Amino acid sequence: MAKILEVKYENQADAHCCEVAHESQADLCWHEVHYATQASGDAIWFFVAYANQASFKVYRVKHASQADLKIFRVSTPEQAGWRTKDHLLIGKLGK
Repeated sequence: MAKILEVKYENQADAHCCEVAHESQADLCWHEVHYATQASGDAIWFFVAYANQASFKVYRVKHASQADLKIFRVSTPEQAGWRTKDHLLIGKLGK
């Protein structure tokens, strides 16, 4: 399940992420859930407070050109998923 921690320093991150303006620009569309047990795969995210709880750590960058992963938040779990089918991070977020 994808337990995500947003880190303050880029050297602590597993990947640099940029939130893009349009779904068509994203590598991954993600949906946030309110309980850890609801998180699944790479695209259904639950945010955690501590590094030892996280399955993946992200550092947010402002520009897509700086990002390892371009993300777009969707409103339902059914919309969530990978848009770039051969991305290097597939299977890594929810490990």
